[in-house]
Amino acid sequence: MIRLAPKPIIAKVRGFAIGGGNVLATLCDLTIAAESSQFGQVGPKVGSVDPGFGTAYLARLVGEKKAREIWYMCRRYSAQEAAAMGLVNKVVPDDQLDTEVDAWCREIMERSPTAIAIAKRSFNADSDSIAGIGALGMQALKLYYETDESKEGVRAFNRKILLKQSAA
Repeated sequence: MIRLAPKPIIAKVRGFAIGGGNVLATLCDLTIAAESSQFGQVGPKVGSVDPGFGTAYLARLVGEKKAREIWYMCRRYSAQEAAAMGLVNKVVPDDQLDTEVDAWCREIMERSPTAIAIAKRSFNADSDSIAGIGALGMQALKLYYETDESKEGVRAFNRKILLKQSAA
C-alpha cells in the first residue's frame, strides 16, 4: 500500500526501527529520524528474512555490500549512521521530530499533487520487479518456517531471552 499510494509516505522514526520497522522505514518514500533512533535487522537471529523489498530494495538504497552487512550481521545503527548510508533523509533532535515531519508535509502539500504522484510512480516503476521477487521469497520462507531448523531457531532465541530475563 505504501508504494501504491499516490502521495509520498514519510516514516517518522522515534526509537527503534529494527526488523519489520526497518523494512517499513526502507519502504517509505522519505524517512525522518530522531537522533536517538536505531535501525537494523534481527531476522537471521531468529531464522527469518524479508526476501523482497527488505533485502533487494534496501540494497538499492544503501548499496549491496551495506545491505548484506545489515542482514548478515544483525547490528544496530544510529540515526546518523542510517542517514550516512542513505536509509534516512534527515536526522533531527528528538524534541523536534514532530515539527520537522510537519514541515516536510506542508512543503510537499505546496507542490502539484499530480506531478508528485507521477514522480512517485516513476520512481517505483524502476523497482516494481522486486514485488515478484518478494512473493517468490515469501513462498519459500513459508516452507522454511515449517522445517526443524526454523523451529529450533525460534526455540533457541526464546531460551536466550528467558536466560537474560532470569539473570536480570
